[in-house]
Amino acid sequence: MKIVSIIGARPQFIKAAVVSKEIKKRVGIEDVLIHTGQHYDENMSKIFFDELEIPHPNYNLEVGSGLHGAQTAAMLERTEQILIKEKPDWVLVYGDTNSTIAGALAAAKLHIKIAHVEAGLRSFNKLMPEEINRITTDRISDLLLVPSQNAMQLLAKENLVENAIFTGDVMFDSILFYQHMAEEKYSLKSITNEDEFYLATVHRAENTDDKERLQNIFTAFSEMDKPVLLPLHPRTKSKLTGIIFNDNIKIIEPVSYLEMILLLKNSSKVLTDSGGLQKEAYFMKKPCITMRDETEWIETLNGNWNFICGANAKLILEKICVNQFDKQKEYYGNGSAGKNIVDALMNI
Repeated sequence: MKIVSIIGARPQFIKAAVVSKEIKKRVGIEDVLIHTGQHYDENMSKIFFDELEIPHPNYNLEVGSGLHGAQTAAMLERTEQILIKEKPDWVLVYGDTNSTIAGALAAAKLHIKIAHVEAGLRSFNKLMPEEINRITTDRISDLLLVPSQNAMQLLAKENLVENAIFTGDVMFDSILFYQHMAEEKYSLKSITNEDEFYLATVHRAENTDDKERLQNIFTAFSEMDKPVLLPLHPRTKSKLTGIIFNDNIKIIEPVSYLEMILLLKNSSKVLTDSGGLQKEAYFMKKPCITMRDETEWIETLNGNWNFICGANAKLILEKICVNQFDKQKEYYGNGSAGKNIVDALMNI
């Protein structure tokens, strides 16, 4: 059996690493990795291939950034050529990026079976390009590999459950595996001098491109009872002109995945507009404030582990003070998603 995995963004490298580790344990499976180049620079190469001990891609399409239509079209064209050459039994796509939909469309046009890791998620906000990507990918996939029971229920409502298998979440596997590596490779003091802190990320355009929302978020950060450690991408940093905040916000350079795990493990709570970090906070039993108006990971809202606060400074400050939490449940499996995914591919 030959499996072609298509990835292009930071979280997808980590998810693919989980599955690739499991594929290596099996006899008779060839694993081919296509990196679309959706997000790529030399630092990323070091972080995701060397630091995380992930196999280097067999192909790098070097598409780069751009408008959604142009970027997706370039990925589709170049992926199609490789799929014609490789003739895989399965194309494996991850999540909800332009790389995901481009890979799925290329495979569908060539009548190659598609398996979608992280299927069934819905924000019900079609203004998000990710929502369009995930809905479309689910519709054309032959196998839906589902991270949570809620996602299974959503697929049932769309009459897609027949091709769906609950596998658990590959990011749970990843957290379990990589937290030990993070502690071996880094120390907290190599990243920050703060002993107690809230960990924050802000990157979504709905927050960074809206001056009022961004100011509200930074106002809330400025008034918190602990320092707010904020790894900040240059794009977001460029948006801070005119934003008022104080030195309670500790802005640092972007960090690697392992460094982020170390910060997460040592933080008091998390404030984020990232879908992935919400979930990782839940896995690490860190309370989370989500600065979005919706979440795909609604299970995390149970038991006060996550609150949807948007960019409402008053609400953010109110919820950061909540300190009573219910016992967590295994909504996302037990850390064997990689095994379950490969089992599903082999058994169909």
